[in-house]
Amino acid sequence: MKALSQDARTAEYSVLQLALPGRPAVGFGVLLYDPATDNLYLKFRDDIKELASPEDAEVLEPIKQDLAARAREMGGRRVLEWLEDSLSNVLRITDRKVAAVRDFSYTLQRLYEDHVLGVERERAPVIPFVTHVPLYSLRAAAGGFGRDMESEATDWVAAPPGLRVTRDMFAVHVTGHSMEPEIPDGSLVIFRYNPAGSRQGKRVLVWRRGVSETGGEFTVKVYESEKRVTEEGWRHTRIRLKPLNPDYPVLELEEDGEYQVLGHFVCVVEQPEI
Repeated sequence: MKALSQDARTAEYSVLQLALPGRPAVGFGVLLYDPATDNLYLKFRDDIKELASPEDAEVLEPIKQDLAARAREMGGRRVLEWLEDSLSNVLRITDRKVAAVRDFSYTLQRLYEDHVLGVERERAPVIPFVTHVPLYSLRAAAGGFGRDMESEATDWVAAPPGLRVTRDMFAVHVTGHSMEPEIPDGSLVIFRYNPAGSRQGKRVLVWRRGVSETGGEFTVKVYESEKRVTEEGWRHTRIRLKPLNPDYPVLELEEDGEYQVLGHFVCVVEQPEI
């Protein structure tokens, strides 16, 4: 595969714990803070009604939306400081810990599994290209092309049940809304690297050459092309990358070596937390 590296950033995370009367404390959610952007990434459990009484669940459920709104309005640092100063008793927050992060969405999921679900289930063992596929640090834009960046395999992602994993599969995060509803903004998506056969009408991951030999920009679109016969054989006369969302424009490409189809869409692994 074309070298698909992005340096790790230092982030901080805390765990929200639920300590209901007469019950041991359990993980309620994870807060992952990026000091470089002041963004706060949140992931909470969705089974509150099974953990708490109807009265407690009615109070706890809106907290998820409230914290997300506060993070957007106040910034991540101020929200964390507010929680650290105010929470106690039923809802608690742990001391912050440091994490090295290349991909915030994936790290958030891993922290959630470790600190919220970890006491309830064991993580499945990683068997490369059998149970898991490699996760690449690139972000593919579902609008135009994403920012120029280098990419490398950073971790392994569990394949969804029923998927027959092969060695040409890999996972990336897709950002933007132009491929919705099939590929929601923030989704973790599995692609098959450079498969044989026609690309016509398929969802593809396209690379555009970047400033470095291994860097580049990436997008996901529906591939369409027109061809004509020349003395050398078939030649593309027009390549179009079409969005599924009609609110976004079609991209017209020239076949000049600047672009390359890296993979065909296989499936969405997970959809972002709303």
